Amino acid sequence: MEDLELIVAMRVLVTGHNGYLGSVMVKVLRAAGHDVVGLDSYFFATTGFGEKDNTPAIAMDVRDVVLEDLTGFESVVHLAALCNDPLGNLNPQWTFEINHVASVRLAKLSKAAGVRRFLFASSCSMYGQAGDTFVTEETPLHPLTPYALSKLRAEQDISGLADTDFCPVFMRNATAYGFSPRFRGDVLLNNLVCWAHTTGKIRIMSDGAAWRPIVHVEDIARAFAAALIASHSAVCNEAFNVGANDENYRVSELAEIVRQLVPSCDVVYDEKGTADARTYRVSFDKLSRQLPAFTPAWQARSGAREVYDAVREAGVTIDDFRGGKLTRLAHFKYLLDTGLVDASFRWK
Repeated sequence: MEDLELIVAMRVLVTGHNGYLGSVMVKVLRAAGHDVVGLDSYFFATTGFGEKDNTPAIAMDVRDVVLEDLTGFESVVHLAALCNDPLGNLNPQWTFEINHVASVRLAKLSKAAGVRRFLFASSCSMYGQAGDTFVTEETPLHPLTPYALSKLRAEQDISGLADTDFCPVFMRNATAYGFSPRFRGDVLLNNLVCWAHTTGKIRIMSDGAAWRPIVHVEDIARAFAAALIASHSAVCNEAFNVGANDENYRVSELAEIVRQLVPSCDVVYDEKGTADARTYRVSFDKLSRQLPAFTPAWQARSGAREVYDAVREAGVTIDDFRGGKLTRLAHFKYLLDTGLVDASFRWK
């Protein structure tokens, strides 16, 4: 079998390419010399800061992909999903149908179509309530939400497809942050910055003690780019935590970083806030050991500065932040309430 690390460029299908992570991923992969095609339902085309997407793409729900759609691709980067806990809780059936069932189906079709490498966007949220001890890829998983459980089930089922010709790789991303054309204000660090900018108050809905590993969207994309061309033996059927050891923070520590950045703002804890069961510190040693070509470029302070500059330049208001423009749950509810999507969450 030809070693993928010898291939400089390949034809890559990126599902969910028009989303928060995907719109950064396609730029990074194109810059690395790959021929990139997107596949997206375009649920989020009107969100974020409105930058036009020029990626050649297939407009399609990931649940509807057929074998012919995958013909000619050497690799698939699978990002399409309902991404975060509030969305997962809105309708767990949609979450499992899209994040689990459709992902496994896509992997099976990819293998049948001759795709050789399948990168699956998974999540460190599967570690659940892990406490202060650093967890590794070998640590038992304890998903606490439908979103996290859907990722675990997808990993388990896709793993069974691995062989010498089909190489699935499970990229367990830390909590994403940073600027993107499809910017989200509902991921942790971005959320804290948006609260500070629009209200002068950094609102913490828990006691702030929970641990979270965070990673910039650009660093996620660069890690995927490294995994795409790594040797089969280094990555096949392997899980990788995606982030950096120094980027594990308590929520309260991230709030303090933002407080120091944004003038005249205060940290405010919700009176009813309690301990968040989702707390985990993550080791990223395996990623640096087996994918040495990847080195994180961002830290919380520089990323918070980037986000603050972006929301100021865009003139983000509290209505933008709390509404469908920057918050996924609000946007999904708008699509439902206006009847633009049906009961199975498909375009009418």
